[in-house]
Amino acid sequence: MAKASAANSGPGGKTGVRIVVCGEKGTGKSSLIVTAAADTFPANVPPVLPPTRLPEDFYPDRVPITIIDTPSSVEDRGKLGEELRRADAVVLTYACDRPETLDELSTFWLPELRRLEVKVPVIVVGCKLDLRDENQQVSLEQVMMPIMQQFREIETCIECSALKQIQVPEVFYYAQKAVLHPTGPLFDQESQALKPRCVRALKRIFILCDHDRDGALSDAELNDFQVKCFNSPLQPSEIVGVKRVVQEKLREGVNERGLTLAGFLFLHALFIEKGRLETTWTVLRKFGYNNDIKLADELIPYSAFKRAPDQSVELTNEAIDFLKGIFELFDADDDNSLRPIEVEDLFSTAPECPWDEAPYKDAAEKTALGGLSLDGFLSEWALMTLLDPARSVENLIYIGYPGDPSSAIRVTRKRRIDRKKQQAERNVFQCFVFGPKKAGKSVLLNSFLGRPFSDNYTPTTDERYAVNVVDQPGGTKKTVVLREIPEEAVAKLLSNKDSLAACDIAVFVHDSSDESSWKRATELLVEVASYGEDTGFEVPCLIVAAKDDLDSFAMAIQDSTRVFTFLVMVLYK
Repeated sequence: MAKASAANSGPGGKTGVRIVVCGEKGTGKSSLIVTAAADTFPANVPPVLPPTRLPEDFYPDRVPITIIDTPSSVEDRGKLGEELRRADAVVLTYACDRPETLDELSTFWLPELRRLEVKVPVIVVGCKLDLRDENQQVSLEQVMMPIMQQFREIETCIECSALKQIQVPEVFYYAQKAVLHPTGPLFDQESQALKPRCVRALKRIFILCDHDRDGALSDAELNDFQVKCFNSPLQPSEIVGVKRVVQEKLREGVNERGLTLAGFLFLHALFIEKGRLETTWTVLRKFGYNNDIKLADELIPYSAFKRAPDQSVELTNEAIDFLKGIFELFDADDDNSLRPIEVEDLFSTAPECPWDEAPYKDAAEKTALGGLSLDGFLSEWALMTLLDPARSVENLIYIGYPGDPSSAIRVTRKRRIDRKKQQAERNVFQCFVFGPKKAGKSVLLNSFLGRPFSDNYTPTTDERYAVNVVDQPGGTKKTVVLREIPEEAVAKLLSNKDSLAACDIAVFVHDSSDESSWKRATELLVEVASYGEDTGFEVPCLIVAAKDDLDSFAMAIQDSTRVFTFLVMVLYK
């Protein structure tokens, strides 16, 4: 199905690979390096070699390699640590004729790599294979399996002989391959299965290649896929062979229309099991994925998000229309809401559901069964676009947005211009909610999302968002985002001179039955309003008396008049 192409130079954007060789003294590090570079065993080698470069045409991926030899003495451990931290891969040596050097791998070297936080592939190499005692013939798999189970960072193990020139080039080929085509992001060695993020990326690629949307890749679609990824077509006999291999192992992998998604995933798992990781990585990279199996930065139009502090980013009508269609498509039971399982299905071609964690989790109104109405669905997208437009556009691409990504978003007019003209062209408005502890801020947000009141008090320690659609006179709709600021977070917020630039209105909540709550709310109001004046980002302010079912204290109305007099002075002087 896949044929290697020499045109794929620099996989993953790598222009070079730095391999650091380390291990116990006398295990053959320097001889291994010289033999690999010169294709001959050296009569004499210095204790530590200078950096050795293998040219780009040394291996098929055409990426040059720099090999760093390292000292083994205790007094040189500092220098060793510096080199290891700069490594793309580590070759860790032991001597086949000295079992104690093998033991040192798990008692010192591998723990030392972890201590130094060296998180790169490790290739374990048994050198001096020609000197091993013939009476101690134990398979490499038997020896290394317990170590590899304990240290999952080991990519592969190999034995070699520099003297006899046995498997010397393979050592650095495997090290380079582990960097350019890493196993970790694709495959779980323990479960022997593709990792979830890899499955989701391959599912998206399958859907993009299934042009007639019939759930299978026809012979023509398979051939188009092959040409796109590997620049060479498949012969009819090769297509038959591919489908036969799949069908023999996985009956549901092929149907009368062609190769199914299950079969497509099976093929990639098979490639990886057979060590052909470069095949799956070539496919992923052709469709814009990086080593984290996320879209590469160059596919996200970051320049389209440039904005002044008092500008925001919103979805365009084109993007909203697309999302309405997606909502209808994934509403499998036609109940006008997306249940959690339907939301997960919708984002099954993204690395993960972007709304599973704060600030998006539970930020929108839910139906009685925990689903999202169309308004709730669009509200989540509006919030994500406001807070993280790059992530919003990225996820639009994952779920199949067909247009130019930059056409999905627009930057709004500056807020100070809106206020001067007393007219806003924006569709999404952000409200900062301030107030002392136990004033009722969280209850206000919950009420905004249609959630019932609860007597249980849970203090808000982190900022929280609530977003909903608000109907306007004339049938228009606007999206309102409430951002709850915990009392202890106000000082940090106001330490940033642009902190109020994104605020359309500031709300100050107080417990109407508690005089101290009122006083603290007014202090916060004065503090925020004054800061807005000082920084040039004045905001309208609104006081909200919560817990109105309780008795209000006597001075509240009189004091509120004084506060609003101050506000008028600040905002309109």
